[in-house]
Amino acid sequence: MAFELPDLPYDYEALQPYMSKETLEYHHDKHHKAYVDTGNKLAAEAGMDNLSLEEIVKQSHGKNQPLFNNAGQHFNHIHFWKWMKKDGGGNKLPGALQKAFDSDLGGYDKFKADFVQAGVGQFGSGWAWVAVKNGKLEIMKTPNGENPLVHGATPILGVDVWEHSYYIDYRNARPKYLEAFVDHLINWDYVLELHEKAS
Repeated sequence: MAFELPDLPYDYEALQPYMSKETLEYHHDKHHKAYVDTGNKLAAEAGMDNLSLEEIVKQSHGKNQPLFNNAGQHFNHIHFWKWMKKDGGGNKLPGALQKAFDSDLGGYDKFKADFVQAGVGQFGSGWAWVAVKNGKLEIMKTPNGENPLVHGATPILGVDVWEHSYYIDYRNARPKYLEAFVDHLINWDYVLELHEKAS
């Protein structure tokens, strides 16, 4: 199954002032496109180009690092664009999601503090996540292009803490970027959709 660069689900100005047009142009059109192009080449070379993206991520983990890096980042970014929307974020979670956040993550405020801390505490490049593992939500962080799929979990929310995700808008202020993501960008409807699939 060839990797394809998805269109953004909104226009390039939609997430301003929290994520600029320039960031989206570089991040989507250059960085994500490179993962797609390189991933396709490496998947074909590895004879895995007929597998689903999730299978390529799982099968290349620990065995074919270059393919894993690009397939993992392609998977992460397909969802990352959908995890954001104009006028998103904040503590207005759909009911079923609120219930899960209350019981598994200690409520919205604790989730926000722990999720931001996971992103701040990820040394170097990587991601912070909310994932379903053994039927419960947990907050995780991973280096580089790694994601919860390779740790027996299903991601329902993730934030990119590679510098290309925030440096144009926030320079080195990663905590400020993460707070803006939670307060103003999260598409809770998409998180709910993934949570329902994973449960």
